[in-house]
Order: sequence, then C-alpha cells, then structure tokens
Amino acid sequence: MNNTVDTLAQLVAFPSVCGTPNSAIIDWLEARLSLLGAYILRVPGEELERYNLFARIGPDVAGGIVLSAHADVVPTEGQSWSSDPFTLTERDGRLYGRGSSDMKGFLACMVTAAAKATISPLKRPLYLAISYDEELGCLGVRFLLRKLQETGLAASGCIIGEPTQMQVAVAHKGKVALRIKCRGKSAHSANPLKGINAIALAASMVSELQTLQKYIEDTEEHDKRFEVPFSTVQVGLIEGGVALNIVPEHCNLMVEIRVLPHLLPDVYIAWLRAAAQRVVTQNEQGAVIEVEVINSYPGLSYDQNGSGILSLGLRSISQNTTTVIDFGTEAGLFARELNLPCIVCGPGSIARAHKADEYITRQELEDSDLFLSRIIQDLCNRC
Repeated sequence: MNNTVDTLAQLVAFPSVCGTPNSAIIDWLEARLSLLGAYILRVPGEELERYNLFARIGPDVAGGIVLSAHADVVPTEGQSWSSDPFTLTERDGRLYGRGSSDMKGFLACMVTAAAKATISPLKRPLYLAISYDEELGCLGVRFLLRKLQETGLAASGCIIGEPTQMQVAVAHKGKVALRIKCRGKSAHSANPLKGINAIALAASMVSELQTLQKYIEDTEEHDKRFEVPFSTVQVGLIEGGVALNIVPEHCNLMVEIRVLPHLLPDVYIAWLRAAAQRVVTQNEQGAVIEVEVINSYPGLSYDQNGSGILSLGLRSISQNTTTVIDFGTEAGLFARELNLPCIVCGPGSIARAHKADEYITRQELEDSDLFLSRIIQDLCNRC
C-alpha cells in the first residue's frame, strides 16, 4: 500500500496538464516499468513531446487484460487550493493533489500491479496502456489504438480505471463537439440595417438548439439507467464581435451533443445543418452558417452480462451489480477500434475531479490494489 501512495506522490509531482508536453512523466513511467522487465512500446502523437506508453508483462500470448489510464490532468489556474496541487498532501486520511482521483490514483495502482505481476506465474499477459490529452477529448489514445491495431493485440478485455468509486460501470454516453460558424456583414452601428448581425444569427441557432433538445427529449427512447435518460445538447462557448459600434461579421458557438451509448449523433448533426439553412434563408442574402464537427468519441455499452471482462471485474470487486456513468472515457474507443470488451472501474470519485482540493483516500487505493491483485491471480490461470 505504501508503494502505491509513494508512486502517486511522484506522479502528482509531474504537472502533466493536458495540452502540454508530457515526456517527463512518460520517461519516468517507462524507466519504472523497464526496471520490472516489461516490454515497452512508446507511441508518439502528432504534437511535439506528446507520448502514449504501452507495456506488457508476462508471456506474449492471447487472452491478456489491459489496464488503461490517462496521465494528463486538467489545469489548476483560477482555483483556490489549500495546498500545492502538485504536491501530494495528506490531511485527515485524504490525499490531496491534482489528478489524485482523475486518474493518477489508478495509474499508481497500475504500477503496483505491474510489480506484482512480475513475480507472479502469469499464463496470460498484463498490459498497461497510458495515454495523453484524454481531457481534451480522448485525443492521444487514438494514436496508441492505431498502433495496437497494426501489432494485432489479442487481449480479452480492458479495464479503464476512471474514478467510479470502485463500481463496475458498463455504459456511458458518447460525445461530439461542434463549432457553429456564423458569418454576416459588418456595418457601422449608426445604420445597422446595412449589415447582417452574426451574433443575431448565432442567437437564432441557440434557439434552434433548444428546439432540438426538446425534440430529443420527446422522441428518444429514454435509458433510465442514466441520471439524464436522453441525449443532451448544450452551448458551452460563444465568441463574436469586435466593438460595440460595429455590426459583428463573425460569431462562433461551441456546442456539444452527448448521445445515449446505442445511438450515433449523425441524425442530430444533420438536423442542425438543416436548421442552419433555415436561419440563413430567413435572413438577408450574404448570411452564412456552417456546422463543423471538431471532435467526437463513442459511448460505451457492454451488454454481455455474466461473461468475459465484466464477470471477471464483478468477481474481483466482490459485487454483483453494475452501474453507468455520466462522463465520457476512452472505453468506447478501445471497444470500437480494437473490438475489445471494456468496463470502467477505478478508485476515487468524479465528483472531486476538475476542482480545487481534489483528493483520494488510502482506503480507495487499497481497494483498487486488491481489485488488481485478483485480476493478476486470474491471469495466472489458463484461458
């Protein structure tokens, strides 16, 4: 247990904020796993100094289990922390630090599991998958998955260790991020009728988005496992105009759609593009609205009750019920790109993530270590 906490302290000390180079933390993890005799595959992304890491411990045979975590964390700017967010600090049994719950806690448990696996009589391999820039829309893992497709990974299942309070999650929604670009015509505000106001175009699109949300709520078959049992649409950012006395020529909306795991967002994207055309038609000639997809990842839906990685996960955590989560993970990408059955199960709580004084407890780390020890025991059995 102390090894896991010590490892977590070292991981938290790396300010591996999403969107920044991560070679320092990947170098450290690679060196640590290499000392254990792991086979290491370092997979770069397109960005400078961004890397994924993949490791195998045990025989190069089919039927192994993948443990997956992202090494990046969200920024701390603008947050009031009670202690240095990049120094693991214990108070009243809580271990405070950026990423302690999301999700360096599980990453530390993965390192502990790797050490245990090296002294275990594995008949099937333990894999560790570590990605970058998950917090920006699961960006880095796509390069890793592409490489694993090429190498022909033959694992039997994957555990994504996002913070679920050690409950086994079998589903989450997918997400698509959109940019709606509204272009009008600038003019002096003394005579605004000579221009086309791009902010007004954007306001019309916000109204269309609200109409789409109501349509979704009324027509989708609800999945009552989720707190919000239908797909959702929301505007997160708006940017437009340069001065109060200029009719704005440009205005952009940043929009996300989170869809139930068994659905694709295509029909809703098509709906928005048709709505954009309606808004343009209702305005003067020269108005333009474009709906651009800038990022997406699939949802997760694992329905094979009582079999494979799900059965193993429930046995290893001594539970017999599953849950769903409202936040997105890399699990849907592992399932889609590698045809790999996935569950999400890890220590900590998402309710503590992305905010000041994020923490994890020693008991949560201990429970996760025990969970992974049982996974290793299973790998010592024949397929």
